[in-house]
This record gives sequence, structure tokens and C-alpha cells, in this order.
Amino acid sequence: MRIGLLSISILLTGFLAACTPTVKVEAPSEPININLNVKIQHEIYIKVDKELDNIFNSSSGLF
Repeated sequence: MRIGLLSISILLTGFLAACTPTVKVEAPSEPININLNVKIQHEIYIKVDKELDNIFNSSSGLF
């Protein structure tokens, strides 16, 4: 009985060891190329500031 259990456990251990997955991490042989298309847009609104300057400078009498 013990010999049977021992042989089964040895077989299961061998089976599990044989089915162990392996993961390999390797650097690629070719360089990595990354192509990015970036479009940056800036919009600056100074219209309000100029209008306020004109109001304050003209004849408002506030300042």
C-alpha cells in the first residue's frame, strides 16, 4: 500500500514538474520604432484683456 502511494506521488511530482510553464523575457533583435503623430494647438484669447484695457484707459474715470 505504501509503495503504491509512494510511486503515485513520485509520478505526480514528475508530471507536475514536466508541466511547469516557462516564461522567457528577451530583448528584441531589432530596434523598437515608435512613430508618433502629435498635434499641439494653442489658442490664446487676449481680446478681452485688450477690450478691458481700452475701457479703463479711455474715459471711464475709474482709475
